[in-house]
Amino acid sequence: MKNFNDLFETYRWDEAKESIYFKTKNDVEQALNSPKRTLEDFKALVSPAAAPYLEPMAQLSHRITQKRFGKTVQLFIPLYLSNECTNICTYCGFSLNNKVKRRTLTENEIVQEVAVIKSMGYEHVLLVTGEANQTVHVEYFKKVLKLIRPFFAQVSMEVQPLDTDEYTELIPLGLTSVLVYQETYHKADYRKHHPKGKKSSFDYRLETPDRLGRAGINKMGLGVLIGLEDWRTDSFFTALHLQYLERTYWQTRYSLSFPRLRPFSGGLQPKVEMSDRELVQLICAYRLLNEELEISLSTRETEQFRNHCVPLGITSISAGSRTNPGGYAVEPGSLEQFEISDERSPQEIAEMIRAKGYEPVWKDWDRVLQ
Repeated sequence: MKNFNDLFETYRWDEAKESIYFKTKNDVEQALNSPKRTLEDFKALVSPAAAPYLEPMAQLSHRITQKRFGKTVQLFIPLYLSNECTNICTYCGFSLNNKVKRRTLTENEIVQEVAVIKSMGYEHVLLVTGEANQTVHVEYFKKVLKLIRPFFAQVSMEVQPLDTDEYTELIPLGLTSVLVYQETYHKADYRKHHPKGKKSSFDYRLETPDRLGRAGINKMGLGVLIGLEDWRTDSFFTALHLQYLERTYWQTRYSLSFPRLRPFSGGLQPKVEMSDRELVQLICAYRLLNEELEISLSTRETEQFRNHCVPLGITSISAGSRTNPGGYAVEPGSLEQFEISDERSPQEIAEMIRAKGYEPVWKDWDRVLQ
């Protein structure tokens, strides 16, 4: 098997979906009582049949997370470098067909943004851009990493997918992790939501984690945009992808995020709505499947929901986020990629974490301690 695409092609979306929705309460109880859960168990745990079992799922998820990660929650913050993009994506404020003012931060502007982020206490920053290869390309990323690396213990990126040799060039400059979301594993819907640009290639995006693994990245983040398609089926394919990657690139760490479709100017309405209870069910299902998995929750979610979820399996959380380039210091009023929901400051989030009996950690785990 050369890459995940080979495994993916042996599955059919409709068959996987049907299998999930046919799960029974007996399947759920068997999954809850299993000492080592399988992908079939995961299907049961995300199925409608598992809804009445949310409380035991949450209690078990809490115990497993605390046993593996202790009573700590990592904090991180995104730094948006550019909203320039050559893709058309139906759900994104940076989409090429969205007529907004575009900008890419200069080195001086990045330094201003970094100063504000550092004043908040952060040691872990996530660099985010649109996908514009003529502007925010590998050479630009090299300059940014060299510029900001002295200020942070860890630097993550969420940018356009790159080739293996390009990731190999960036890692020695301080790149520690990369987030790449497939958005949806439903091929037809993927093409519908990405009609133009390099991102329209489903297969190239699907191969990205393999390229990251071959480059030797320390950590990679996976996920789908919840709302584009049936979340249960998309989550099964994410779990399938995760298990393949862990077996193939066992030295890499893995994290998952759960971005729910949020409003933006002229934005897309979700095809499938996911309730808060269903998101809790999904978070717990992933934790019961994988005790080592890092699970992240962003400011897309409400204050009340994030407060509730901290003990249920979450290991990292963003705070004080701005989703526009220059949003911290240079141009706070520029267009955001999407609307955030939890607008509390990092200090307020840290206090909430302490009030839950946990310790806020302002950086990711050092590689030497893994």
